[in-house]
Amino acid sequence: MRGLCYFFLSILTQVSSSTLKVIGFFGHNVTLPCRYDSLTHGVLSFCWGRGMVPRSQCSSTILSSQDGAGLFKQSPRYQLLGRVTDGDVSLTILDAQWSDAGVYGCRIEIPGWFNDKKVNTHLVMEEDILTTFVTNNVEVGEIIGIATTAEKFKAFLEVGNIGRMAAIFFFIIMISLVFVFRRRFLPKRTLQHLNTSTAENIYEVL
Repeated sequence: MRGLCYFFLSILTQVSSSTLKVIGFFGHNVTLPCRYDSLTHGVLSFCWGRGMVPRSQCSSTILSSQDGAGLFKQSPRYQLLGRVTDGDVSLTILDAQWSDAGVYGCRIEIPGWFNDKKVNTHLVMEEDILTTFVTNNVEVGEIIGIATTAEKFKAFLEVGNIGRMAAIFFFIIMISLVFVFRRRFLPKRTLQHLNTSTAENIYEVL
């Protein structure tokens, strides 16, 4: 008898379910996926709630629809941006805040006994790195400029440009060597010329 009770209990709790993890960024829109086969079942009733999907309905319902009509939304920040008629009932949270983090449950009421589809999603909120840079008084244009400069430098260091750089470097070295040798030997030649001129003048005087 006890085994039969456990059997029926397992049937009652046997509902298609899955658990997901979604990372959202503060101040950005985030979408929690939930889909079903609308070609097979048509447009179905569904609901979204805060918390794990219970045995019936949704916990703390924030959005729901009955057969594609009579849409209820607890807040205008909760939107369905997918094609509901195609079975996409993913929940999009506009301008996500830290308080939006937590578990969300999606229930799709598929006809038949114990056929409902349940999707539990754990939303984790994180800080957007670009927002952090802007908050620290670094302009977006400066970030883009730095990235562009780095890309140009990387492109300049390609194989074709390395040969040009080597030629320019070799040319600079040659000019430097000529300048150094000229400064080193020119004074000696000038001094020899002066000594020769002085000697000739002395001979002329004699």
